[in-house]
This record gives sequence, structure tokens and C-alpha cells, in this order.
Amino acid sequence: MRIKLTAILTVVLLLSTQVLATTIDGTITASYTGTGAADTMTIWGGGLINYNVSAGVYLLNKTADTGDGSLFSNGTIGVFCIDLLQTIKSGSQTYDIILASEGPQPTTFLGTEMGATKAAYLAELWTKYYDSSWSSGGTYTEEQKSLAGAFAAAVWEIVYEDLPTSSSLWDVTIDSTLGSGGFKASGLDYSTANNWLHSLTGTYTGELLALSNCGSQDFIFAIQDPSIPEPTTVAFMALGLFFVIGRKRTAKTA
Repeated sequence: MRIKLTAILTVVLLLSTQVLATTIDGTITASYTGTGAADTMTIWGGGLINYNVSAGVYLLNKTADTGDGSLFSNGTIGVFCIDLLQTIKSGSQTYDIILASEGPQPTTFLGTEMGATKAAYLAELWTKYYDSSWSSGGTYTEEQKSLAGAFAAAVWEIVYEDLPTSSSLWDVTIDSTLGSGGFKASGLDYSTANNWLHSLTGTYTGELLALSNCGSQDFIFAIQDPSIPEPTTVAFMALGLFFVIGRKRTAKTA
């Protein structure tokens, strides 16, 4: 059965003592075609100041791949941005498939890769609150747009803010990071975004994949299809499915 790729573009590999973190090497070639469910808001973060954005699901049309990129079917896929420093380039672009913990690339603004702890928070956020209907195509309700926007803001809060001592301290309306870093937003459903963030435990042992292009925005993504096993099952299938456990990717530089 053809695997249908929808919002966030990633396999979430839930890790256990039996399953190690994996890096899937390969590329996909895709072009930006517009947005799925998305809301408008004003953001500060990632080098942007008082910047109006359409926040939510971005849609890519995958047309080619190399290496393990062949595991993902061609066609429309939905992704969430983790890279505010760069804009989405038009036309066909080639993206490396990397672990989310290794992004976003280049590390010009953050000064470092996201790291495993933030990537685990993102995986927990996705597992609990991501809704595949946000990239199902057609028209979207105002509620879907609002929720997808809140999800995007929560993603950016995790990526760009310093890690708090407790998830209860995350607040998408306040920049809590000293210096030029941090993130905040206005004009969104901040209550939902904050409630989601406050529910995260910080003990989640998961990892997302990302699409990385040093000339265009980086994204996180996930596979969603009724024929695909639940994430916990996928984790224990990881060794047999990908044959890439233990490979270490050299981070792409600008």
C-alpha cells in the first residue's frame, strides 16, 4: 500500500532500551506549494522582530529522492518549520533527511544544534497533539487553522527558547531567554499552545526526523497512514525497517 505522508514529515521513532536513536541518511527533492491549516500571527524570534507570518502546516510536493529518501512516497507532504532564520525557497529544492536533534542547519542563530532534549519535547508534542487533518487538503475550519497555528508556535517555543527548569514555565507570549535568543508571539490561540507545552513531561524518549537545506527553511515531519503501525510498534521495527541503527551523520554546514 502506498504510504501517505502528511503533516510534519517524520517517522517518530520512540526509543527504548532495545531501540537506539537512528539517523536516516538520504535526500528528498520537493517544491513548496502553499499551506495546509495555518493561522496568521506576529512573532519575535530566530532573528525576526515583529514579523507577521502564516504559521501552521506548509505543503511540499516531493518528486525525487536519494538513499533512504526512497522510503517516502512522492506527492504532497505537510511539514512544520523549525528554521525561522531562512525563508522557504520557491522551485525544486533538495533536503537532507536528518535527526531533528541535529537541526536546524545552519546553526547561525542558535549557535548550536537543537539537541536531543528539545527534539524529545517536539516528539512528545507531536505524539500528543498533532492532527493529520491539518494537511488533508481542501478547505480547513477556523478551529483547524487556529490549532495548527498554536502547534507551530509551540514548536518554535521549544526550538528557540532556552530550556526551562519546568515545562510549566514555557509561555509563547513571553521571551524568556536573555540576549538575542528566545521566542514570543501574539495574535494566536496562546492558551492552547501554552497548555500543550505545560503538559509535556520532559522525560519522553523519542526522536523526530527533519528536512534540512542550508539555503531554505528546515522542517520536521511524520508518516501518518492507517496501514502504518502505531509509533511504539514502529520503534521496535526500526532495526528491520531501516537497517541504519547506530549510523552517525556529519552535520551539514553552511
